[in-house]
Amino acid sequence: MTSPRLRTDAAANRARILEVARDTFAAEGLGVPMSEIARRAGLGVATLYRRFPTKQDLVAEAFAEQMSQCAGMLDAALADPDPWRAFCRVVTEVCAMQARDRGFSAAFVSAFPDTAQFCALRERAEQGFAELIRRAQDAGALRRDFDVADLPLVLLANGGIRAGSPEATANASRRLVAYLLQSFRAEGAAALPPPTVIPLDTALL
Repeated sequence: MTSPRLRTDAAANRARILEVARDTFAAEGLGVPMSEIARRAGLGVATLYRRFPTKQDLVAEAFAEQMSQCAGMLDAALADPDPWRAFCRVVTEVCAMQARDRGFSAAFVSAFPDTAQFCALRERAEQGFAELIRRAQDAGALRRDFDVADLPLVLLANGGIRAGSPEATANASRRLVAYLLQSFRAEGAAALPPPTVIPLDTALL
């Protein structure tokens, strides 16, 4: 029978692993090895693998809260009666998420982690954003030549910001997004070259 002390230690180890994983993936992306996560958590690799048998398991659990927040943000945008405000909200919040958390933005669009929750959220987000584009264009607010393929282009530009500190990066990201949203308005829009299809995983990794 497992003693209360062992159960307490196991819970503390699990919480520590998740804390370190979230911080590490947010700052450095998903490429950090499991062994390094264990080292930074002050635990043995065997302890980490007992709690999380695969890296996929660790990533999915580490970003469970962000998944919920992302789903809530999309639902709120789709429920907004103002199509332009809803479109701007999603672009702004997705770029802010990317600027502060490289790990979640990469996990969100990549084939890894290939869990049912992430797959469902990716599909839901793609469909939802396409619907937001349609509504904003039908309302005459968003330029007609904006394409769903332009979102990875926005994220490539936003992801290139490295301003020396998290605060400076976030501020620079907000300014870039404000510039871009002004250029997306239908009013005064001039013709553009055709869109280039850029995979989301390329834009966010």
